[in-house]
Amino acid sequence: MKTVFHYLRTYRKQAICAPIFKLLEALMDLFVPLIVAWIINQGIHQHHTHVIGQGTILLIILAAMGFGFSIVAQFFAAKAAVGTTTDLRQAMFDHIQSLSYKEIDTLGVNTLITRMTSDMQQVQTGINMSLRLLLRSPFIVFGSMIMAFFINVKCALIFTVAIPVLSVVIYVIMRISIPLFKKVQSHLDTLLGMTRDNLSGVRVIRAFCKENDEISSFDKQNDIFTNANEFLGKISALINPFTYIIINFAIIILLNVGAIQIQGGYMAQGDMVALYNYMAQIIIELIKLASLIVTIDKSIACSQRIEAIMDTNNDMHYETKSIQIQSAQAVIFDHVSFAYDTKNVIHDMSFTVSKGATIGVIGPTGSGKSTIMQLMGRYYEINQGKIFIDGANVQTYPREQLTSKIGYVAQGSVLFSGTIRENLKWGNPNVDDASLWRALEIAQAKEVVANKPGQLDFVLEQGGKNLSGGQRQRLTIARALVKQPDILVLDDSASALDFKTDANLRKALRTLSGKMTIFIVSQRISSIRYANSILVLDQGHLVGSGTHAQLMKNCSVYQEIFASQYPKEAIA
Repeated sequence: MKTVFHYLRTYRKQAICAPIFKLLEALMDLFVPLIVAWIINQGIHQHHTHVIGQGTILLIILAAMGFGFSIVAQFFAAKAAVGTTTDLRQAMFDHIQSLSYKEIDTLGVNTLITRMTSDMQQVQTGINMSLRLLLRSPFIVFGSMIMAFFINVKCALIFTVAIPVLSVVIYVIMRISIPLFKKVQSHLDTLLGMTRDNLSGVRVIRAFCKENDEISSFDKQNDIFTNANEFLGKISALINPFTYIIINFAIIILLNVGAIQIQGGYMAQGDMVALYNYMAQIIIELIKLASLIVTIDKSIACSQRIEAIMDTNNDMHYETKSIQIQSAQAVIFDHVSFAYDTKNVIHDMSFTVSKGATIGVIGPTGSGKSTIMQLMGRYYEINQGKIFIDGANVQTYPREQLTSKIGYVAQGSVLFSGTIRENLKWGNPNVDDASLWRALEIAQAKEVVANKPGQLDFVLEQGGKNLSGGQRQRLTIARALVKQPDILVLDDSASALDFKTDANLRKALRTLSGKMTIFIVSQRISSIRYANSILVLDQGHLVGSGTHAQLMKNCSVYQEIFASQYPKEAIA
């Protein structure tokens, strides 16, 4: 809860005012049984009608004041709860953005979404309810016990036994509930992941007629989540019956002792009614407290899950001072090795790329092509060796400076809801429309945009779903070109393009030769055939490097790939 309290401090005034006004409301409630006892003892029993009238007016005044205090308390509690979770949600979002790919891969997208939404909502509810009832309910309970001592000490002793017993019961149930709710939320993470996979892969599921299998898997996971929730609900629900049993048993004893006291003349009838009212208030408040404790249990469990994310730190540390280094070599890999967790995927890799060169990267699936492109931008931290960009170790670059040097177009085309212009300006917010059209022309997307209503102002749906796969890929390439990076990485980002468009794209990219170092990762030899140099990867090893003609002579892996794509030429 330390993280939640940290952000709650910003709203300390509201967090203090909310329970204060709730305590004032509770104070009004504590006076009510005393006034009722006065009306019965002095008004009804003594037949003093003016006492009945005065007492009724006092009750109305207390009710009006209590209502006013309650409204003000609710306002402050809501403001503190919503403000705190808003700030915490923003801080958590910012923190997630600062994490490296490694941390995000470890945590999982499903877990992050659950903690940003469901967990955060539970924390907000917990703060709101706590500020309103966490002090009010105990204040009523112990206040009723104190008031009872002013009325009759012997009867008040019943309160002193019942309240500690109830406190122990509530504490035990709370200790059991918090770990259970953490398990429930972890099941929710899994359920959300399955839902996300099914929604994003609905076309594939239907293409293979796997709807029934997916429904069965979802039902199974949903049953696990439901059963866990039901078990937690049963444990939490024990608070109410235990509360009723203990309090009602206390009421029976109170009525028995009170009757003896009245018969002996030691207590008035109105005092007995007041004691009963105080016991009834305790019942009501303990029921509220029971519900509050369930809410707090959930809130604490969720806040601990949120803190686990906030306590996860990026293991990469960036320099803050910009570096000014120029080198004839754009990229150097010096005996680089890398592993995902314990699985090595890049083994002792070394190569050098001159500025302005066009480099092709090819290899079987899983050979490490995308990985070395991501290592170049320092999306992951290497285990051994060094990587140099413009002659400087990537670990010496400030994050912004390194990012500005590399324009990375990933395999999956990611566009965001908004206009085409807004998407293209991600890399350079100050670029003019002429530069945007130039980038679109090179990326072979000029005709696509020109035929859309509004052209650059055409609104894209989330993920660019109102475009075809090839159109999305061309727009992401244009976005990287708008950035005007020193190094352009096309990580299999033309896979959805037809051969003619792919050829036109490569022809247009050749006009950038000498100005920009270009890496083209592809499964097609046609896409990299005329590159200045081609890197051939196999199982994380660099098994060949050179031009197409050189590799056809001395690289068996490249020869096999060529033979699979051009069998007639290979035979010839």
